[in-house]
Amino acid sequence: MLFNSPVFIFIFLPFVLLVYFFLNKLKISLGKAWLVVVSLFFYGYWNIDYIILIIISILCNYGLGKFLIKLNNGTEKYTLLSKSILIKGIIFNLAILFYYKYTDFIITNVNYIFEVEISMLNLLLPLAISFFTFQQIAYLVDCYKSDALEYNFLNYCLFVTFFPQLIAGPIVHHKEMMPQFNKQINANVNHANLAKGLFIFAIGLFKKVIIADSFAQWANTGFSSATVLQFWDAWGASLSYTFQLYYDFSAYADMAIGVALMFNIVLPINFNSPYKALTIQDFWHRWHMTLSRWLRDYLYIPLGGNRKGAIRTYINVMLTFILGGLWHGAAWTFIVWGALHGLALCTQRLWTQVGFKLPSIISWLLTFTFISVSWIFFRAEDIPSALHIISGMLGVNGYNTSSILIAPGNTLITSPYIVSYLIIFGFSAFFSRNSMELSLNKIRYTIWDSLMVSAVFFLAILFGIATVDSEFLYFNF
Repeated sequence: MLFNSPVFIFIFLPFVLLVYFFLNKLKISLGKAWLVVVSLFFYGYWNIDYIILIIISILCNYGLGKFLIKLNNGTEKYTLLSKSILIKGIIFNLAILFYYKYTDFIITNVNYIFEVEISMLNLLLPLAISFFTFQQIAYLVDCYKSDALEYNFLNYCLFVTFFPQLIAGPIVHHKEMMPQFNKQINANVNHANLAKGLFIFAIGLFKKVIIADSFAQWANTGFSSATVLQFWDAWGASLSYTFQLYYDFSAYADMAIGVALMFNIVLPINFNSPYKALTIQDFWHRWHMTLSRWLRDYLYIPLGGNRKGAIRTYINVMLTFILGGLWHGAAWTFIVWGALHGLALCTQRLWTQVGFKLPSIISWLLTFTFISVSWIFFRAEDIPSALHIISGMLGVNGYNTSSILIAPGNTLITSPYIVSYLIIFGFSAFFSRNSMELSLNKIRYTIWDSLMVSAVFFLAILFGIATVDSEFLYFNF
């Protein structure tokens, strides 16, 4: 089930909200149990087999976490046994992730290198496995450090499965979300939160349906014709994907926060106008913020961070971003993408150490250009395809101004139409306030104000040019 599907918007979400707040009046635990059940239904809507895997993962991690809590007894007195349990728990989670996500990738490379023919397993990647795996690894580490003390199985199930953030994040800590469910004030309908949540959700829906899915038409056409793209088409395809990904992920982040807020739950901000970044480091403080936090806290710092000298710091940065790239997908293109960002961060660190500083406008332009070019590897089918597009952007294939970028149904999308979209929504990404700035702590909306504003977005979507049931890009990761 998709956030942008009519079934979710007009049936699932209203029904779940009504029953949840009704059950909360009887007993909060009933409301929690309801959310767990509907979240599992939401997760299994794509494929019922997914439910078995996530339940096994929940049962094992809850048991390991409870064992770690008892071993430490709520203190920071770590023992060899608790450390051993933590390591085994991390290995268990990574083994599941590795099996489903990377086995065929390894087989492909072994077959190529050693010229053998090992049969592919053709495993179906379980939805959201990367997200709930990282979230549960963080939970185990927090239990080991006594930062998470959860003895209630129902609470833990809700922590993992809460449907607004289950599929594509944000990756939350137990202490960020679960105490909110236990507050009596949050068990009742909050009209202000409903108003804000609906407003944020409507903005996200507009971004997805009207903006991201329109850019997707040109990006998909361009990347499928990578070998023949000339200068203008190559830039059109590259920038179309740059803004498709921006608005697609921004839409999901908005919609997740908006839906959670309707339940009186405040999720951490996961997207904060990243194309306004002046440096690569600033970009990663704004893009997929909870993943950046996870990589820093559970990979970069345990590797040694910047505490073991300059060379080791650069190695740790590169390892963190290469593995971060691999987390997004089992392909060499993702590894290259991660390595590029690692190199960019190392370069920025070196520049800072020698006192080199660019004017803000130059720094922003350089950062955005790098990000746009690196996204090509993120999107391309393989490295040669990515290099073909980059060659086209450099003019290697010529400068023909006749566009080959066409929409589904062979309807020609003229260059002025693409350019107008890039100008309008590029300007919005670069200069306008984001949905969090518009809705949280800035403007006070009543439920009627929110309904009126949201209605405008819904009407625009109904008369829009895109469909309302396309998947979000981060569902693939």
